[in-house]
Amino acid sequence: MIKNIDIKDNKTAEAVLQLQLSSYKIEADIIGYQDLPPLKDTAADLQQSGEVFLGYFIDEKLAGVISFKLEQNEVDIHRLIVSPHYFRQGIAQQLLTDLKSRSQRETIKVATASKNAPAIRFYLKNRFKKTGEIKINSQLSLSFFVKIYRGECT
Repeated sequence: MIKNIDIKDNKTAEAVLQLQLSSYKIEADIIGYQDLPPLKDTAADLQQSGEVFLGYFIDEKLAGVISFKLEQNEVDIHRLIVSPHYFRQGIAQQLLTDLKSRSQRETIKVATASKNAPAIRFYLKNRFKKTGEIKINSQLSLSFFVKIYRGECT
């Protein structure tokens, strides 16, 4: 079940943070870079992010989260995280699909580490187009993706 998350609630923010840390630790291992900014976040950082959070729950347990900011005609995804216990069960897909139906925006954009092959495959499978890449430092580059839904059904 997907529902809105009240990130201002301290207990909820802590639960999201723990999920984020476990998920981004796997990403850090995949890309070979342990200094990812999301691994430095605190619950207070999440609460002050200005992002909207949706959670995927299995038996009342938080299994995945998508967070985003809404702009005029676009959604900017900031986090798409799934508990390592629930990898490859379609949770990320359901969160993305739900986000599109809720947002009613025609454009969705997202960034991910350029070496994060599973995330890149996921976005390409969902018909996102790579729009650019920037080098953050010698070990980390980010790839940017966008999907435009002009007249398209999800």
